[in-house]
This record gives sequence, structure tokens and C-alpha cells, in this order.
Amino acid sequence: MKAYINYTRIVLLFVFLVILAGGIVRTTQSGMGCPDWPHCFGMNIPPLSAKDLPPDYRKYLDKQDIDATYNPAHAWTEYVNRLITAALGILILIHLGWSFKKFFRTKQTICWLSCLFLIGTLFEAWLGKLVVETNLEVVKITLHMLAALFLAIIPVLILHKLNSDKIVHDKTLRVITTIAISILLIQIIIGTDVREQVDEVSKALNYQQRDAWLAHLNAVFDVHKTISIITSVLIIIVFWRSLSHVVLQRKGMFLLLIVLALMAAGISLASFNIPAFIQPIHLLLSSILFVALFAFRLKVRK
Repeated sequence: MKAYINYTRIVLLFVFLVILAGGIVRTTQSGMGCPDWPHCFGMNIPPLSAKDLPPDYRKYLDKQDIDATYNPAHAWTEYVNRLITAALGILILIHLGWSFKKFFRTKQTICWLSCLFLIGTLFEAWLGKLVVETNLEVVKITLHMLAALFLAIIPVLILHKLNSDKIVHDKTLRVITTIAISILLIQIIIGTDVREQVDEVSKALNYQQRDAWLAHLNAVFDVHKTISIITSVLIIIVFWRSLSHVVLQRKGMFLLLIVLALMAAGISLASFNIPAFIQPIHLLLSSILFVALFAFRLKVRK
């Protein structure tokens, strides 16, 4: 059982790695680094340089709106993202087989959750293909990210069903946590809208003049900042309330640390003209916070 639980945790970490890789792809404008799928310029492995391109490379390059010539950095960034997603699929296949072998006669819910995990990953891969085929249509990019987010809660559910930790009965904490999760989800969705605006503005400015990007965002950005404050306050309250329950203290402290790191990342984005390296970190921290808060909520009952 310990080995299975540890393996499930590793798979969960890999989901976050996929989210981080996707954030890096988007931040570096590498989404069309490989303009076809599942190949890259019609090849199984991206060319190391322009001289290694196939004769018909122009038909692929013309799909891009960033690189006038072949950019191996963009191609390999996108390719590594695909490799990480493929590795996740293999890990989940192993997880599925292990789940059926170990729990089919005792805890079939674990087996079906593992099936859902695999189906969700296949759906995520299909969305990735769609993103490439539609030349990075922003709505599909957002769906791609949200699908990864909900994919991450499946192993959390599996771990919860196998964990023998004591359940805490605290109606007030349950209500506050539920509200916090709901508002955080809204915050993430609004955040994706802000990110779509940033993508559009940066593209219009030819990915230059970063100091002017924020000035072109509409009121949704202000709403995003306001809701982030509300979310942070709610999670601080959750942390404070968790101190009354020994079982929840470490989980509450983790939530507090993540929300403080997320606040620092958000302030850095707003104060320093959206630094490129902070963007994927901000996305990763938001995802971790949502999943950690969901896991926390599973431990609290009326």
C-alpha cells in the first residue's frame, strides 16, 4: 500500500510538472515551435538547426506568426512539453494496471478513478493537438490549462480514499473552505482571461514594450486583483481555524505558505512589468493552491 500511495504522489507531481511546462511554453511564445502534431516540422524529433529542416519546411513555418525563420529554442521547448505529457500518460497507464490488480476486488472506486485519470490525460493530449491545429486559439489554450487543473484533483481523491487520517468535524471551517475553493476557482478563470489579454497585447506590440502591456488591460485585471485579496484573506482564515485541529495544522500551514508565495508572485507581475520567468511560477502556485485547498476540504466534515 505504501508503494502504491507513493507512486500516486509521484504521478500527481508529474501533473504539476506538465502544468509548469505548459506555462513555460506559453510564456516563451513557443506554442507553435512545433507547428504540426504529433510531429515537429514533419519529423519525429525537432531539427537542431535550420540546415536539418526537411525540404518542405516552409509549409510548417508559415503557420507561425512569431518566427520568420526556424527557432530551435521554441521547437525544443514545445517538444519537451509534449514529452513530459507523454511520460505522464505512461505513468498513468502503469497506475491504472496497478489499481486494477490491487483494488478491483476490494475498492473498485480506486480503479474507476484511475480510469478517469487516464481518460482525462487523453482528453488533455487531444486538447493540446487542437491548440496546435487552431494556431494557439486563446480559448482552447485556457481549456487546456483548466483540464490539467481538474486532472490534478483525481490523484488527490485516490489518496484521500486510501488515507486513514482522522476526519475533522468543523462546520464553520467546512463552509469557509468551500467558499474559498469556489472563489479561488473563479479567480483562476478570471486569471486565464487576464492572461489571454496579455497574450493579445504582447502579440499586437510584437512582444516588445513590456512596460506598456498592463496599461492595455481592461477592468478584468482590476477585478482579478480584488478577488485575489479576498481569496488570500479567506485562506488566512482557513489557516487560523486549522490551528485548532492537530490533524489539519500542517496542511493549513502549507496553504498559508503557498498563498504568501502566490501573493509575492502576483505583486511582482504587477510591479515589474510582467517578468517572463514569474508567469509560469504564478500559474504553478495557483494550481498547487487549488489542489491543496481541495485536499484540505476533503478532510473537513460537518
